[in-house]
This record gives sequence, structure tokens and C-alpha cells, in this order.
Amino acid sequence: MARPKPSDFDDSALFFHRHPRPGKLEIQATKPLGNQRDLALAYSPGVAAPCLAIADDPDLSAEYTARQNLVAVVSNGTAVLGLGSIGALAAKPVMEGKAVLFKKFAGIDVFDIEVDETDVDRFVDVVTALEPTFGGINLEDIKAPECFEIEAALRARMNIPVFHDDQHGTAIIVGAAVLNGLSLAGKVIGDVRIVASGAGAAALACLDTLVSLGARRENIWVTDIDGVVYAGRKAGMDRWKARFAQDTEARTLAEAIGGADVFLGLSAGGVLKPEMLATMAPDPLILALANPTPEIMPELARETRPDAMICTGRSDYPNQVNNVLCFPYIFRGALDVGATTINEAMKLAAVRAIADLAREAPSDVAARAMGGEAKTFGPESIIPSPFDQRLILRIAPAVARAATDSGVAKRPIDDFDAYLDRLTRFVFRSGVIMKPAIAAAKADPRRVAYADGEDERVLRAAQIAIEDGIARPILIGRPNVIDVRRKRFGLSFSPETDCDIINPEDDPRYRAYVDLYFSKVGRRGINPETARTVVRTNATVIAALAVEIGDADAMICGLEGRFINHLRDIGQVVGLKPDAHAFSALSLLINTHGSYFLTDTHVTMDPGAEEIAEMTRFAAKEIRRFGIEPRAALVSTSNFGSRECDSAIKMRRAVEMLWDADPDLEVDGEMHGDAALSAVFRERVMPTSKLTGEANLLVFPNLDAANISLNLLRAMTDALYVGPILLGAARPAHILTPSVTSRGVLNMTALAVVGAQEAAPRAETDIAEAAP
Repeated sequence: MARPKPSDFDDSALFFHRHPRPGKLEIQATKPLGNQRDLALAYSPGVAAPCLAIADDPDLSAEYTARQNLVAVVSNGTAVLGLGSIGALAAKPVMEGKAVLFKKFAGIDVFDIEVDETDVDRFVDVVTALEPTFGGINLEDIKAPECFEIEAALRARMNIPVFHDDQHGTAIIVGAAVLNGLSLAGKVIGDVRIVASGAGAAALACLDTLVSLGARRENIWVTDIDGVVYAGRKAGMDRWKARFAQDTEARTLAEAIGGADVFLGLSAGGVLKPEMLATMAPDPLILALANPTPEIMPELARETRPDAMICTGRSDYPNQVNNVLCFPYIFRGALDVGATTINEAMKLAAVRAIADLAREAPSDVAARAMGGEAKTFGPESIIPSPFDQRLILRIAPAVARAATDSGVAKRPIDDFDAYLDRLTRFVFRSGVIMKPAIAAAKADPRRVAYADGEDERVLRAAQIAIEDGIARPILIGRPNVIDVRRKRFGLSFSPETDCDIINPEDDPRYRAYVDLYFSKVGRRGINPETARTVVRTNATVIAALAVEIGDADAMICGLEGRFINHLRDIGQVVGLKPDAHAFSALSLLINTHGSYFLTDTHVTMDPGAEEIAEMTRFAAKEIRRFGIEPRAALVSTSNFGSRECDSAIKMRRAVEMLWDADPDLEVDGEMHGDAALSAVFRERVMPTSKLTGEANLLVFPNLDAANISLNLLRAMTDALYVGPILLGAARPAHILTPSVTSRGVLNMTALAVVGAQEAAPRAETDIAEAAP
């Protein structure tokens, strides 16, 4: 049969897979091979030591090799997506794609293994022989009923997790959807009637999971291409399907579906007709999971039954049943405890973790992925978004705990708080470096005024700040708008009790704020009438006045508008601290190579030597709040005197000032960027440098160099950005950028609180007194 002509999307997909290099995977070394000693340690003779250790104790392979974080995605290509039996080699792009998902969502390394074998016993022999290589096996795109036999045989013969995602991944998400859908409908799983269209691997695994969750087998009706699976049927039957045979006269889906509470479709598009749907019980749950065309289109289902809750397998409709919701995180939990299998307890733990997460407020990442607004728990949101970053934080610990409790964990986790912290650091790369600041903020939370109090990112950050005890938010904005948006985004904090609001349109502090503002700017061309207008309309000024007058301990602004305008407002109201001559901005980039601070990235166009020395001292002090000892490099076009120019001379003078003013600070310059980041390069030209190792603070000669470097490094290394951190202000005040995420707002909230703690001991500011 002739293939359809490729579409533009097909052409794009082919280009994507071909360029800039074929495929979607590569292997990277995790150990350095920079010299002869490295090579001797990595291979002969050093490699003999771990080999002998593993020979004595095979469990040590988890400590000395990558095995415990390595999964095989194995297929024979007999049931590939919607393409059917296309063979092992043709299935390779799909398996590479699966590998990418494992790595992206759970940090798990994968080798895709395409086995050109359809005989069950021979396929099982091949995979079983791979056990020394892998910590787990993910079976993929193997047709039924062979997939049942293969998985059962491998589970019996192998002492590592074996998981057929097409069966159990779908079943776990369906289980979560059914639990939540029935909860919304006020129904009990043991009482509901379930009708399935399709009796393949995924459908039968879904039904088995529902039975484990409490559904009764006598309430389950299965149909396939030959009609109802009934007792005594001969056509198209097998022992797995026969378990659900009913003693009934019904022979078609139309005859079986009357009064059903749940329809489970894993069959073909359009099989569920509107007239069939009309006969179902009140508040039915429709899981129409055929792809690309569901068993009934959601629009038609809603037109027929407005009370129906609908799930599909498509990303363009709510409630997408997507296996990426679970398989990376189930393996994450299983690998982290050295599980010998993935048992029913672990799968059910994943079901409940997913169901519970759907009931939480949606994350901002999920909201952006869904076009700007993620729905709160309800008929159109009974399962989480696949983009919800919290999936790993809920599912992996639940699976790990279930493995431990059920006795299949070889390395049980003793401290689940520490484990959750490790997962959090994976999800939010700022986790490690921000931990000291967040811990300090929690120990002594303060009041933080948010100029952009109506912004979704601020509201989400405020929710977490309240939940985690980091700060008491003061939201500057209209109370009705804040409340409407809080509800729209599914946030649970109470504006009456959990935070404070400054309403620019009507606040009893208005007159006092105007008087204070005029006292600051009255001799700078601002008349009383203008002052009154500014205090009504400029949220940054309001936040700064709240800090200055003592209603807040710190402020955050900048989510809208120009940085320089916010800086002007802060300078006019808050001003500089006594030992500062100018503001400067410190930015933090976190990438795969480490954490790097850059200054001054946002404020002074061409600072002098004195200003550079000052901003370096302020930056070093700020870096110590992260629990990091600063190592500063003043970078230049000159490398330790290799060039005489104004900027090089300026940087050289600044270094000398720093040596005199702060002899304990590890700082050197002027130097090239590569010398700052490589001790080897630096020692070649300056073996007596006062800087040791790799610099973590890069000080630039001007704003152009700093800001361009910041944005290039951020984009080229896919770095996480924290900042900008405003230095030199008399009170904690930070100006963010319009691209900041809610996580970025939260990080800066913690830093603002720590700054407030240093500025005013607890005796001077009591958060309890700020609460209504």
C-alpha cells in the first residue's frame, strides 16, 4: 500500500532527527580524562580495583558503575505507536525518544535496545542476558499477547525491575483518573459499572489496576473487535481476556454500555456513538484514549452529555492520559532503592500520588505549557499536566517507600526528607545553592512587599512562601483582582489571614506614604500633587515606602517595566547604605559546569576602579550568604599586564585596592576569562596568582561586557538564572526582570528575607505583629 505524501510537519520531523547530527542521544563521560593519571584510573590499571570489589560483592556495582541509573528501553518493533509491526530497526527513533524522556524528566540514563526477534523464548533469553548491564528494563511497543508472556518470563528470571510501559504506565494514569473522576461524581469504585472497548495489553492492564483499587470484576464488561467478551466465546479469545468474560446475552458495545459509570476506550476512533453515551449513568467518566482519533470526540461527548468528564490521549484536550506522567518517576523511585521488581504496591502508590497531585494547586510551569492557565482540580483537571515539575517529587518517593515497605528494596531509604531534597535539587537546579538562604529565611521569616502583587508569578511565589514559612507576603494591588486571580490559579492562601495587601486605590496609609515620599523627592522637581499621583499609581514607589516607613522588611519589584526606572524609584526612597557609593547588581548562573556569579550586570555603564572594588566587596559578602567562599577574578582584555589600555589599568587598580582593603578575600586580576575559569591556564602566565582553583565571581570592567556575557552564557549553557541581586541599597530591595519565573521570585524572596535579617535583628521586627 502506498504511503501518504509527507506533510510539512513530517519534513520538520525528519530535519529534526537529522540535524545537527543524526539521532537524539549521545554518551558523555562523567569523569575527567585530562592527563595520564586520569586515564590510568579510568582504565588499566586502576579499573582493576572496582572490578575485584564487584566480583566479591555484586551490589557494589551500584557504587562503582553507572548501572543503578541505567535503564534499557527494549523493543522488537511489533506494535509501534500507531504504525503497527514495522520491525526493530524502524522502531529505533521511538526508543531514542523514550530515552530522552527518561533523561529529561528523571535524570535516568538509557540505552535503547532494538532486538530483531519475534520468538518469545529467544527474545526473553536475549534480554535476560543483559541483566549485568542495567538497573531496570522498560519494555516498549511489543504486541499482545506476546507482551504478557515476555514480561512474565522476564520478571521471573531477572532480579531487576521489568516494566511494560504500554500496559502499566497507561493503567497507572487511568487508575488516578478514575479515582478522581469518581470522587467528583460522588461514586465508590466498588459500586460502579465499567465498560471497556478494547482488550489489548493496555486495556487489560488498566482493568487489573482498577480491580486492585477496588473495582469488582463482576461489574466490568469488556468488548473488542468481535463484540462482548462473554462466557463461552471462542473467537479471538485468550487466557488473559477470558478472565473478564461475563455470563450475559449482550453481544455489542451498544448493548453492554447502558447504565455504565465508566467507559474505558483503548480501541479505535469513533466506536462510542452519541446514542450509546446517552444511555450511561449520571456524571459518567469517559476515557477515550484511542489515538489520534478518540472513541468519541470531546466536543461531541459534551454536546450529548454535559455532565460527562472526559479524558483523551491527545495533548490538545484537557485530561491527557500520557505515560510520561509516570514511567520516568516510577523507575526513579525503584532505582533509588535498588528495587528487585516493580510490584503491585509500587504501582498503586504511583496511582495515588498522581491522583493526589491533581488536587493540588497547578504549578506555573504547567500553566505556561497549557497556554498560560492551568485549570484547578475539577472535571477538566482530574489528572496533572505532564509538565508539572512536582510529579517526580510525589511519585518517586511514594514508589520508593512502597518498595521498602513491601520488602523489595535492596537499599532502603532511611531519610526521606533528604531524598526529597535531592529530588528537589534535580527539579529546581537552584536547589543546592539556594538551600542555605532558604533555610535561613525559614528560621526567621520577614515581611516582603511585592510591587507586582497582582502578577501570577508573584501570587504563586507567595503561595509557596506562605506554605514553606519563608516570608509573610505583602501584595501591592487591588484586593478584588488579587482574589479573582488567586482563585483562577487554584491558590489556597487566604488574603485575609496569610498575607497583607496594600491597595493603591484605597489604603489608610496613603497620606503617611505621600508625606514620606514628598520629604524624599520634594526638592527634586516633584510637587505635592505629583507626589500624590505617584503614590497612587507607582507600585515600586509604594513598596519602597512600605520598607522605608517600616511596614515591610524587604521589597521585590521589576516584573514589569524598565530596570532603570525601578532603580531610580528605589534610589529616591530607600537610598544607598552608608558605606556604598553606588548601586550594583549581582547575577547568578547555574549550569552543568557549576555556579557562577557575575557583577555588575545591570547598573553602572562604566564604573571606575573605586566602584569596581566596592561592588566586588559587596558581591563577595552576598556570596557568603549562600555558604560559598568567594573566589573573585577581575576579567579584562588584558591578561596580567599583557595589554595597556584604560579598562585593564582600571581593573588592575581595583585589584590593588581590594588587596589593601580586604586581604582575606581571594581575588586577582586583571585576567582573561579562560584564566579565571582554569587554574591550568592561569598558572602558565601567573604561577604566583592569589586566586586558587576556579573563580566563582567574575567582575567585569563595564556594563556592556557584563550584561552581554550574562545573556550569552545563560543561553549557550542553558543556565538557570537567579537575580539580579541589588547591592548597595540601604534596605533589602531587589529589581527582577520581566522574564523571571515564579521560582525565581521565590528564590529572590528568600534572599530578601536574609538581607532583612541582617539589616534588623529579630527584636526590631516581629512577623507575628504584622499578622492581622
